[in-house]
Amino acid sequence: MMRTNSKYLLLTILSFLYVSLLQAQNKPRVIVSSDIGGTDDDDFQSMIHYLMYSDRFQTEGLIASPFGLGRKSDILHIIDLYEKDYSKLAANSQGFPLADELRAVTKQGGIERAPLKGWANSSEGSSWIIYCAKKESDQPLWVLVWGGLEDVAQALHDAPDIADKLRVYWIGGPNKKWSADAYQYIATNFPKLWMIEANATYRGWFADDKTDKATNVNNFYDAYIKGKGAMGSDFVNYYGGRIKMGDTPAVAYLLHGDPNNPAGESWGGSFESISHSPKRLFKASTSLNDTVPTFSVMEWEFEGKENAIHPDSSCFVMEIANQQFEGYYKGDGRYAIRFVTKSAGKWKYRIKSDLPELNGQEGAFVSADPWPGECQEGDITGLIQWWSDRTDQGDFADGHQGANTIFRFQEDFLMDWAERWKWLE
Repeated sequence: MMRTNSKYLLLTILSFLYVSLLQAQNKPRVIVSSDIGGTDDDDFQSMIHYLMYSDRFQTEGLIASPFGLGRKSDILHIIDLYEKDYSKLAANSQGFPLADELRAVTKQGGIERAPLKGWANSSEGSSWIIYCAKKESDQPLWVLVWGGLEDVAQALHDAPDIADKLRVYWIGGPNKKWSADAYQYIATNFPKLWMIEANATYRGWFADDKTDKATNVNNFYDAYIKGKGAMGSDFVNYYGGRIKMGDTPAVAYLLHGDPNNPAGESWGGSFESISHSPKRLFKASTSLNDTVPTFSVMEWEFEGKENAIHPDSSCFVMEIANQQFEGYYKGDGRYAIRFVTKSAGKWKYRIKSDLPELNGQEGAFVSADPWPGECQEGDITGLIQWWSDRTDQGDFADGHQGANTIFRFQEDFLMDWAERWKWLE
């Protein structure tokens, strides 16, 4: 009898381990690259959401890539809250990683924007992307980018052979203007990279449905989050609890839908294939007679005197929309800067520099939907596995291209999340 019970126990344990292994193999391998702690608090909300669904993923990395403002300590802060709520989460679903497991894969990414060439120095984060990508696995490595592309660009520069191992879902839009040079490098040198470039689609996550429903983004905190766990207590510190979470669609894309089919419906949006990315090169200041597609890379190249400074050195700034962007010396008396508009409209800029031939130059331009528009000479071409926001007018929401492909599911994905908040009561 004793021997039979021991045999039964052994079979039970082996069966449990086998099922656990199968479940782990079926979970997407994920690295999150976040600008958490920077100028926008929505990443704190998104990180809470991600950890509340971390039973659905193999979390291989959490990288802070904040351009000098936030640090990985901001990710660790959310993990500390998660640890306090862990027992209640784990009581409702198997597979939640231990807090120490998450801490072990939390890394610091680059803290500076890439210069004109699009890459600079390796970081803990970029090296971790390489390490994870080179693991033996039958699955791709999903890199969900909630901020700049610097660590992805650096990883690809340092280890070009990992490109076919990656699947990148990038929340572009406003992030793209800060990563124009890294983006230019990736799109030009790795046109076969599997990439979803969500420049406007993500806005459907937090669009106001203009109702008094509990799932309205202004009401959701009071209805479902308030008073629930350590993470719930912290959530109100970001936008007063109003749902923003513009980066969460990168996660939701893997939660509901077929991630192998970007053109299909999912909580993270539906996208159309693009074969080019617009780039406009100007040899002088622009005017309102110059129109570019929204989200396109704009590059100005100014002529000046030859300079003794090292090429790729920052030596002027462009002031635009109350922000400053660095320009660089290319050598041979040429100076260049790249910028990406985050929305349609009229834009004005002014150049500031210690170099008199550059200082004080002013200009303007117009950006217009939809992106990417018709392919023109100078565009980045040859994109093979690249998808972006749908251009059909029926897929616009609140004036944002493609956003309705997420907004139409807003009540569904928020109510699914609400069920998880109940676990923390």
